[in-house]
Amino acid sequence: MSANITLSDIETLINSGKLSESDLRVLEAQLTKLEKLKDRELCQGKFIKFVEKVWPTFISGAHHKRMADAFERVARGECKRLIINMPPRHTKSEFASYLLPAWFLGKFPNKKIIQCSNTAELAVGFGRKVRNLVDSDVYKKIFPNVGLKSDSKAAGRWSTSGNGEYFAIGVGGTVTGKGADLLIIDDPHSEQEAKLAESDPSVFDSVYEWYTSGPRQRLQPGGAIVIVMTLWSKRDLTGRVIKDSVQRGGDEWEVIEFPAIMPSDKPL
Repeated sequence: MSANITLSDIETLINSGKLSESDLRVLEAQLTKLEKLKDRELCQGKFIKFVEKVWPTFISGAHHKRMADAFERVARGECKRLIINMPPRHTKSEFASYLLPAWFLGKFPNKKIIQCSNTAELAVGFGRKVRNLVDSDVYKKIFPNVGLKSDSKAAGRWSTSGNGEYFAIGVGGTVTGKGADLLIIDDPHSEQEAKLAESDPSVFDSVYEWYTSGPRQRLQPGGAIVIVMTLWSKRDLTGRVIKDSVQRGGDEWEVIEFPAIMPSDKPL
């Protein structure tokens, strides 16, 4: 059967009267199988299609598609350093800490992810969600050759059947002995810290010091870093990372910024 056969081709064959009912049933079964394979390949290759498949009630916006395109560049190895700044309650954590690691491990089940959030409890919570998604039926239809190791019960630390690893950690936590092909840092500063920083900007410094001495040092050769956070100050992690990069001629970052209010005066 041609890989380009469509429903209209089947209708043409039906109207031609050249197919028996038995032949027609076989052709329809083959077409159904082909469409499922095409749908699987689309979800594997396109992050936004993966999201729509595993999250049926998801409503996509323009900013989601820009994030998805950026994540795809990370997966292809075209972008090694990515910062996305956006206001709270715009799906950034669902995308960065939940759906991105699940999709990435489906594509690369032998790679390692370190996922960081403001607190260990929050990070482990996302780890549980990612683990449960990887073990779900809908996920297995997209990535049929990827699963969890039988002993992967811990929410914040588990392995795939392809010897990939997922490790969740809170800001300030220790990552000794861990490596990362993909380091995800999601909202490292709390809103409480941001309020304190209004009178004492040095509140942000500890996160930067932890980042430079801990997670960043665990990056595997060719690994990527994704920082997704609300922009609070020039001294928050985004500000310090960019400043450090410019001053030392180090990593080059792709920065995507989504303001709460767009230039059109409409909300994001």
